[in-house]
Amino acid sequence: MSAEDYRRERTLSLLVAGDPGQLTGGYVYDARIAEALREQGWRVSVIGLEGRFPEPDAGAARALDATLADHPDGARVVIDGLAMGGLPEVIADHAERLDLTALVHHPLADETGLDPAQRTRFMISETRALGAVGRVIVTSAFTARRLADFDVPAEHITAIEPGVARAPLSPRATADQPGPARLLCVATITPRKGHEVLVDALARLADRDWQAICIGGLDRDAGHARHVRERIAAHGLEARVELAGERAHDQLADAYRDADLFVLPSHYEGYGMVISEALAHGLPVIATTGGALAHTLPRDAGLAVPPGDSAALAEALRRWFDEPELRQRLRQGAQRAREGLADWSDAGRAFAAALDRPPLATGASS
Repeated sequence: MSAEDYRRERTLSLLVAGDPGQLTGGYVYDARIAEALREQGWRVSVIGLEGRFPEPDAGAARALDATLADHPDGARVVIDGLAMGGLPEVIADHAERLDLTALVHHPLADETGLDPAQRTRFMISETRALGAVGRVIVTSAFTARRLADFDVPAEHITAIEPGVARAPLSPRATADQPGPARLLCVATITPRKGHEVLVDALARLADRDWQAICIGGLDRDAGHARHVRERIAAHGLEARVELAGERAHDQLADAYRDADLFVLPSHYEGYGMVISEALAHGLPVIATTGGALAHTLPRDAGLAVPPGDSAALAEALRRWFDEPELRQRLRQGAQRAREGLADWSDAGRAFAAALDRPPLATGASS
């Protein structure tokens, strides 16, 4: 089948690192896009690659190479950045005969907690890998601008922000309710997500009436999860801060429904899809300005603070607890933002249009 046949047949493979069913933001984005493309008549195969990522081991290199080799000339393949950023040689080996697209949620080199050698290694490998593909799709305009530092020409990049699934308005998103304020954070427990900053901020507000639940995987970085638990215990907050682990979609919807306020203390995000999910339920948001978050949160729907600053986060939370007029104003702003959110069908159509554009010349042969 020629490249033109693949364009006409609307057939696509999407390659991801590990289990495609993981519930982190990047994997959910990939799954939602695949679903939206199928609804539009595309044949989409989502393939999980074995091996260790993003610092690839030999098994990861073999899995990516074998999977690409299984595709006939001209096949359309989208590769999630987590699976390709560390393997530029494998990408280059297949770039000339396949129609390759990189899907970048945020550069691997921007992950919190990397040492200088790791960051440099990722910068070099990602630059080479991105230079070998015909087009790049990113999930925010912020990441599109960031990729200039990886020598990706702007004309190679299309920014397609996440959509949202339509959701009912949270009953607690319209007015104060009896009992403690219910704070919700949805983020995998890794250094980049800043849970320890949230815990330290909440410790400054122990005299206020609140409960916090943090939903997100605990096994991505078990050492860091242990550190966050120790920080909770050190502040005596075990009865008030729950690390609940991952939740299935219906359980997560229940958590949004039962919350008063959404909090995201991340040091960096390539978009921050959970903010849009919170707004879809009408929830106000307190978030940092890390990475794309400064542009993701509508100004009248929440409060923004610098990343890594527990005192600033505590002050924003204090204002939420102590200023009824502020609470009501932010609730109204969140409900206005809710009305303007794009859905996944819109994102799928934009993704399809990006794939239909002819790939640009790459540096794969250099």
